[in-house]
Order: sequence, then C-alpha cells, then structure tokens
Amino acid sequence: MKVGFVGLGVMGSRMVKRLLDRGRAVVGYNRTRAKAQWLLDLGMEWADSPRAVAEAADVVFTMVTDTKALQAVTAGPDGILAGLGPGKVYVDMSTVSPAASRALAERVRQRGAQMLDAPVSGSVVTLEEGRLSIMVGGDREAFERVLPVLQDIGPVVTHVGGNGQAVLMKVATNLSLAVQMLAFSEGLLLAEKGGIPRETAVHVLLHSVIASPMLKYRGPFVLRMPEEAWFDVNMMQKDLLLALEMGRELNVPLPTTATTNEYLTAARGLGLARCDFAVLFEVLARLSGRPPELA
Repeated sequence: MKVGFVGLGVMGSRMVKRLLDRGRAVVGYNRTRAKAQWLLDLGMEWADSPRAVAEAADVVFTMVTDTKALQAVTAGPDGILAGLGPGKVYVDMSTVSPAASRALAERVRQRGAQMLDAPVSGSVVTLEEGRLSIMVGGDREAFERVLPVLQDIGPVVTHVGGNGQAVLMKVATNLSLAVQMLAFSEGLLLAEKGGIPRETAVHVLLHSVIASPMLKYRGPFVLRMPEEAWFDVNMMQKDLLLALEMGRELNVPLPTTATTNEYLTAARGLGLARCDFAVLFEVLARLSGRPPELA
C-alpha cells in the first residue's frame, strides 16, 4: 500500500521516517514545506494539498494538533475528504474529542472509504526507539488491512472498539501524564527546598518505585528543558479539557485532573505556554517563592 501522511510535526515527521526506513512508499504534505525537506531528502514524495495526498495513497494518515486543525486538513475542496473514495482507509492519529472523530468517520463513510482513529501513547524517544503503542478504533476489517503499516510505526497496536473509542482511551491515558508530572514536581520541590540538590533528588526519584516510563524520560526536563517542546502546555491542557468534558458527560469525577489543569492555566498566565508541560515544576517553584529560572 502507498501511504499518505498529512501533518509532519515533531511526531508525524518521525513516523514518516520509520515508514521510509522500512521501505514504504510515502507521499506527504505539511503546511510548511521547508520543515519536511529532510523527509524529501530521504525519499518521501511531496503533494501540494491534503486532497492530493488522499488521491495518491491507499491509506492516509493525519497527525495534527486539535479538532480545528483536523477540520482544516479534511474539509473543503483541497481537503482529505475530497480525495477519498471506495477502498481507501483514512487513519487519524490526532487527539480530538470522540464525538468529533465519530462525526468525521461518518463523512468518510459517505465517500465510500473507512476511517480509523489511532492515537498513540509515547513520546519522541519511545517512537524513535521503536516502543510506541497505538490504540485503534473503527471497523475491524479496515484495522486488519492497515495493521502492517501501523506496526511499522509502533510495535504494540491494540484495537479497542468502534470509531471514537481509541480517542477516548488516549484521553484517559494522557490525563495521567500531567497528574504524574505535577506529583513528581511536588515531591522534588519539597526535597530541594529542604536542602537536597535538585540533581540528587531527581536521581533518587527516578530510581524509586514512583518512576514510570514517562517520568524517566520527562523528569530530567526539570534540570534542562528541551529547546523544542515534546508536548507543550497548550497541547496538554487541550487533552485535560477533553478529559474533564468527558468526565461530566459520563459522571466520572476527575479531581486530580481538574487541579492539574489549573496549574497548566497558571503556566500559560506566566508566559510558559510553549514550554513542555514538565514546566509544571517551574510553576510550583515560583509559587513557593523561588525566583524564575525560565523566561
């Protein structure tokens, strides 16, 4: 199958590299072509619009920031929907609301194609190391057709139910990432203000029973933030707001999610919205009276 990919950001571009490394023919599109030049140098074919990607490919992937961005690449005369037809499969890897995903899946079916929602759990590190996990919602037959392509991106691929169910599972997963980071930051700050060097406290915590895989790769950010955020405050808060919305719909109380969301709002108020969400430590530290370390 020829693979199409729309959205070549931090994660999307590295997914395309994995596909190219495995000999897949890939045609791609990104709003800024210059950011995709390194993939073109590796053999990716360029398309001038999302529609052109869909027309050229058997299976089309998207990885974009939110519902608004997803609508921008799927709707209109140059959108993915216009390029879909019978026999094609569209796979959205973005994190959007389950309702929005299901509505889009219906529009895809009207074009004679099938849609899967397939968000991922992991980071740049887990993707590059080949340890990414993918959850998939949608038609089982369509899932089986594209499974080999998905396994080229990440080794653990799980079909969780119908359209929208994988996005629900992703939001349920992501709320824990932010909550864990806030709890880690609380313990770290307590140790540091009590006189233990931050580097020492980070080492101890990341070699203790609380060290989840996420904390092992993101915890060190409290010592040195990455130049490019792996998952910034705005992106994480988008996911927490989706979780809180679903909590209200399903009558599930999410107290730690709600608290963590307020600290993300504080980060935005402090001008830290584009930092990785590990900046929650900086927010807590400032509230404790420590001078700012980040601009």
